[in-house]
Amino acid sequence: MQNASESSLVGEEYEVEVGPVAHGGHCIARTEEGRVLFVRHTLPGEKVVARITEGEEDSRFLRADAVRIIEASKDRVEAPCPYSGPGNCGGCDWQHAKPGAQRRFKGEVIAEQLQRLAGLTPEEAGWDGTVMPAPGDKLPAGEVPAWRTRVQYAIDTEGRAGLRKHRSHDVQPIDQCMIAAPGVTELGIEKQDWPQMATVEAIAATGSNDRQVILTPRPGGRLPLVELDKPVSVLRVDENDGGVHRVHGRAFVRERADDRTYRVGMGGFWQVHPQAADILVKAVMQGLLPRKGDMALDLYCGVGLFAGAIADRVGEKGAVLGIESTKRAVEDARHNLQDFERVRIEHGKVEQVLPRTKIAEVDLIVLDPPRAGAGKRTVNHLAGLGARRIAYVACDPAALARDLAYFGDAGYKPRTLRAFDLFPMTHHVECVAILEPVAKGA
Repeated sequence: MQNASESSLVGEEYEVEVGPVAHGGHCIARTEEGRVLFVRHTLPGEKVVARITEGEEDSRFLRADAVRIIEASKDRVEAPCPYSGPGNCGGCDWQHAKPGAQRRFKGEVIAEQLQRLAGLTPEEAGWDGTVMPAPGDKLPAGEVPAWRTRVQYAIDTEGRAGLRKHRSHDVQPIDQCMIAAPGVTELGIEKQDWPQMATVEAIAATGSNDRQVILTPRPGGRLPLVELDKPVSVLRVDENDGGVHRVHGRAFVRERADDRTYRVGMGGFWQVHPQAADILVKAVMQGLLPRKGDMALDLYCGVGLFAGAIADRVGEKGAVLGIESTKRAVEDARHNLQDFERVRIEHGKVEQVLPRTKIAEVDLIVLDPPRAGAGKRTVNHLAGLGARRIAYVACDPAALARDLAYFGDAGYKPRTLRAFDLFPMTHHVECVAILEPVAKGA
């Protein structure tokens, strides 16, 4: 019987022809023996030498990096970032692909997930197959949009700031992250030593000039004196309870979307792309078409982005209930929406709080679940509320497709689906699906 080290294939190299893109930022290839490889740093149609990075003789599939390109795709460009490539930073997946090709790959992944997990063609999902860039992000090949307003830097044992390597805790020290927004870059995190720190997260609000860093010390580590290139508030993560505490400056940043200002406290969730909040609110409102007097649900509501947009449109006779599991986000949502008398924010998990509300009927629903999706139980509950329309905001096409299948079984079908490239250079993509009840007898 072989031991683990003898059966490992890590380091083995195979010459392969690369097949289609797959969900997760890699492409599929097969060895001559038929082994399935998930290969990063390559593109569909290329011939490459793939070096195994994970897997053993009996593994169902192997992970690999393309370490030599024998026949290149016409979609390939020289990666603009010096830290991109095999064994380096794992933050970006498609630095080596033209921007238009990146969006095409994301569209292919969405289509594959819809078909495999929901049994839907693009036409049946109400989708034209395109993935739209954010305004200003449509740049020539070789240029990188600086969009990431929140960057968590990993700190190596020497106190240097960097980013983690793919599927690894190892740190790649960097001088600058090319996809970081200017407000993050101007803080100069990479220029400073961070002794005794595990991570340093930098946040640059787009709705204000607020800047924030969140420090996570190593066990027993003491906070350094933070002297950055711009005024900044400082927070720290408690090593005992994981809570975030203010050191100095504001405990929140101010963001803006749909002509409203939102307080986002203690490093809470806000869309990372500077235009994402406005783009998603517009897509959701265009899909839902709220009417005066509507009753609406905003599930996984965060700091109240969609609840605020709906409340603006349903008027004084309308009402919105938001549900959010993060206590600080609930506090922020209540603060952000305090001028709406008929908006209520409940704290807890959607699957637990929603049944307790005893709500039997609503007009509209918006849900923006975490990456795992909403799940069958929640979907079935929502389908029973008789909403005229449901807006599903999804950061993961696989979770979206699974939940669309559940909605289909429960009597709802997609009316439209739109996809937005709000994470350029990575494999991530944002979708907004608008669902409506299947007509009786259809």
